[in-house]
Amino acid sequence: MEHQLVKAIETALGWSGADELGKGFARGNIGDPELLSRVLTPNRLLDIAMRRSLYRPQFRLFQDGKEVHPGEYFTDTVSPRGQSIPMVNMQRLGGLLREGATLIVDQLNTFDPTMEAACRSLQWWSHERVQVNVYLTTNEASGFPLHWDDHDVVIVQLAGEKEWEVRNTSRPAPMYRDADPNTTPSEEGVWSGVMKPGDVMHIPRGFWHQATRNGSGAGYSLHATFGFTKRTGASYLAWLADWCRQREIFRYDLDRTPGADTTELQEAAAQFVRETSPADYLAAYEQQPFTTRDVPFVEIFGPLEGVVCTTHFRPEIELKGSVVCVTAAGRKILFAEEALPALRLLLSGGPADLQAVETAVGFEVSEVAETLVKEGLCAPLIPELSSGFTGLVTSPLS
Repeated sequence: MEHQLVKAIETALGWSGADELGKGFARGNIGDPELLSRVLTPNRLLDIAMRRSLYRPQFRLFQDGKEVHPGEYFTDTVSPRGQSIPMVNMQRLGGLLREGATLIVDQLNTFDPTMEAACRSLQWWSHERVQVNVYLTTNEASGFPLHWDDHDVVIVQLAGEKEWEVRNTSRPAPMYRDADPNTTPSEEGVWSGVMKPGDVMHIPRGFWHQATRNGSGAGYSLHATFGFTKRTGASYLAWLADWCRQREIFRYDLDRTPGADTTELQEAAAQFVRETSPADYLAAYEQQPFTTRDVPFVEIFGPLEGVVCTTHFRPEIELKGSVVCVTAAGRKILFAEEALPALRLLLSGGPADLQAVETAVGFEVSEVAETLVKEGLCAPLIPELSSGFTGLVTSPLS
């Protein structure tokens, strides 16, 4: 899957792939205004808020560095039967934004097909889980105070301007769950300046940073922060702790007798680590089962006309003799060898129209596509989902 935003981020930062992710601070510019507005605009963000029942912590508002109480901009919409649904009061929200405020929407990829497709593309690219948080700041509102994140971030300035300060780490590779609270900011500056439309910035985990529009006058800023939660040595050990239960010796109670001989247990643990590498863990992580959030395929609504692969990570497609083995999301599905060209198109990550696929491969593919949908590897390509790819993802048939 070739996503225009992923390609633009690589070009802006001078990267070729995700190997530099987390290794050092980087900045650049996309230089494509049309791409920015296609990803998100302030009005589209507000439209998303208007049409959904969003609540904190996914939807928050800050003024003067403090969180605004939800009661200031939420009201309950009551149905004729007395059912109450919390909704954003758009008039009150508009008033607060006119005064100057920062609106934060976490995990916008769960609400917006464009951001969903972008995050999935970044996941396939980085081999890590990705979510996007969006920040809309108006007039002279301030942002969060100086802080660090426990994950790597790529920030894309979509519209307007915002002033940033980035400092070095004060603890190497800090973590959310850590042996040190890491509360003292570093004094070593890395970069300070104004992010303008199209600017891209990579801030590795642990780098202190803050952003504000204080002193900027009238105007606004809209930026998207893509967060990459990378696997660590601690993640590997936690995975080992789960998998060690397969071996009998690790399931026995520990001997509390003073001076008890634990040599056998310790040697078994060392052997287990030697036999199960970090590479094994990373491969297993990408094959974990997950719960899909796709629109289901219901046959009575009509035939399947198109699909798109929605696995968190790129499926593995292997030809083994006369059988094609597709492995993804904890599933292994076998197909006849003849299905290989269709599978490569249907599982490309881009939108695949079944008629176009059939023309390209020369045979009927509906049965293969329906199997992929029923197994949870693909979703029906309804217009709403398709809109998230338009102008951003090249069709696999191009």
